Amino acid sequence: MLQLSGAGKRFGPRLLFENADWLIIPNEKTALVGANGAGKSTLMKILAGLDTLDYGSIQRMKGMSIGYLPQDGLALSGRTVFDECLSAFDELRAMEREFESLSEKLSVLDPAGPEYAAVADRYSHVEARLRHHDVYALDAQVGAVLTGLGFQKEDWTHGTEEFSGGWQMRIALAKLLLEQPDLLLLDEPTNHLDLETRNWLENYLATWPNGYILISHDRYFLDVTVNKIIEIWNKGLHVYHGNYEKYLTQKAERHAQLESAYRNQRERIEHLEVFINRFRYQATKAKQVQSRIKELEKIERIEIPIEEPVPYFTFPQPPPSGRNVVDVSGLSMQYGEKKVLEDVNFTIDRGDRIALVGVNGAGKSTLIRLLSGQELPTSGMLKLGHNVLAEYFAQDQYKVLDPAVRMLDDIGRTAPKVPEKDLRSLLGCFLFSGDDVFKTLGVLSGGERNRYALARILVSPANFLLLDEPTNHLDLRAKDVLLEAIGKFNGTVIFVSHDRYFIDGLAQKVFEIAKNEDSAYGSTLHVYPGNYEDYLWRKEGGAGHLAAETAAAARAEAKSVTVVLEPDPEEVLPSTQASAPQAPAKRLNPIKLRQMQDRLAQLEAEIPRVEALVAVTEEALGVYVSPDETQRLSAELTFLREQQSVLTAEWEELSMQLDGVVS
Repeated sequence: MLQLSGAGKRFGPRLLFENADWLIIPNEKTALVGANGAGKSTLMKILAGLDTLDYGSIQRMKGMSIGYLPQDGLALSGRTVFDECLSAFDELRAMEREFESLSEKLSVLDPAGPEYAAVADRYSHVEARLRHHDVYALDAQVGAVLTGLGFQKEDWTHGTEEFSGGWQMRIALAKLLLEQPDLLLLDEPTNHLDLETRNWLENYLATWPNGYILISHDRYFLDVTVNKIIEIWNKGLHVYHGNYEKYLTQKAERHAQLESAYRNQRERIEHLEVFINRFRYQATKAKQVQSRIKELEKIERIEIPIEEPVPYFTFPQPPPSGRNVVDVSGLSMQYGEKKVLEDVNFTIDRGDRIALVGVNGAGKSTLIRLLSGQELPTSGMLKLGHNVLAEYFAQDQYKVLDPAVRMLDDIGRTAPKVPEKDLRSLLGCFLFSGDDVFKTLGVLSGGERNRYALARILVSPANFLLLDEPTNHLDLRAKDVLLEAIGKFNGTVIFVSHDRYFIDGLAQKVFEIAKNEDSAYGSTLHVYPGNYEDYLWRKEGGAGHLAAETAAAARAEAKSVTVVLEPDPEEVLPSTQASAPQAPAKRLNPIKLRQMQDRLAQLEAEIPRVEALVAVTEEALGVYVSPDETQRLSAELTFLREQQSVLTAEWEELSMQLDGVVS
């Protein structure tokens, strides 16, 4: 369908790739991956015909159609949302008009005449095309795609120019999906989508009839949408078969093989050089020396490319808060006549990792702002616990930064005890390397300043982090740094994210903000234990009839809160146990299963460490130094024992869950 041969491209003086060969076949589901700046977007533009190669050639199948969605920068105007999407069918509409014209001609032409046969043949061809594309259901197709991408029905009649850049990109994506080109090129399609819309797009692409190539920093999205990976690495294109998870495994194996071959080659080269140097001037060995010199010259040297270092960063732990971090009761919020939240009740305990989910406009950001104290509720009670220090990261966090200050100076003032090399390492993880750290904050783009603001929080965190879309503008490497940093964080976190892998790797609870069907009422809040995978499982009925009964009882007790938990078997009457059907063993996808196994291994290493600290602290308490020191050690011992209890409980729960998993 499309072929690159000996392809090469430069970006200024820098070579992106060379001698690249790539045959793109029909119906291929491919991801294009590589480090930032490797040339992914440039290669995508070349495939789309918007850029050219510096070396080699590109051949396209005659008549093939290509649809391309850039990362951003599209501006639509002049039509309503619905009409803009309907324009994807302009060719079919023209064919429909031709069909009507052909029908009229057939009604007046003489069936025995020579022109009638030609018109009838064209009529049959056009009719078949229209039937194949279901031309009479075009409006329904447009409506289904717009709904899936998050547009309300009342939005359809609004002009495209009324929508922000992110929503305009959604319109452009909808139009491409409706056009169904032979090859679909999507550069970061999930950038402007919420979690629910991403889930819809994943399902839509699962039945996509043609081929597509994706660039994305959403690991879960890649895992479920592609079966082939093309990596731009070491100035070449490298092919891997399978999804992103399999690519990581295959790449590690390939790199290990390369290192082994490199070591073997070095040993052979050294052996040859030793022989040549030893016998170079001995006439009896001249023939053997010449033979080895020729062998040495013929060896094609294996090179191990310099890998991008794996980022690692640790930050100071915050002072512990009280066990109860937040207590919310009867909380409601409205703006004028618009009710956003109504009668919300929940508690947050120290150490909780909570993902806040819900459709756009449900009130996720509103709840985060209320918890941070940025806004006050219309009614109800919101109480922070003892020694709770909250830190709020907003979607537009960059607006509070001083534009005149240099980046390295600003982060250095925030964390004066952190060495400069560690600060530069952290900034590098968030894509600020070299002289970038000396830029003033005012010259950075909005996305760059948001990335910097997130790095700034990590060097001096409070004990209660409220993060609204922290994964926006981050690549896979920066997301991994953030995930690892928060995983080692001793405080409490509540966050909004549209990245499934990030949520599954971090969340221990899910708070769902659900809109009421009656728009006169604000959204309510439902609490689900576990991560996003568990949340979906329970939403789909995986918790069984008994969990539904438990949830119903909870709703009766607290109007807007549905706590969905597995019931304690000891609290269930024997008659109920006998009559209730046994819940089937839970099935987990490989990503979730591996995460649980990794976390179990972490806990099995962490629990002995905490137990050792408890023993050391108890021993220190036995030696009196001063009243202040005794008080400090007592507080530390209390915290360590509570941490030990939490870790042990999590280990027991994970062990039980893994025992019931069907692989």
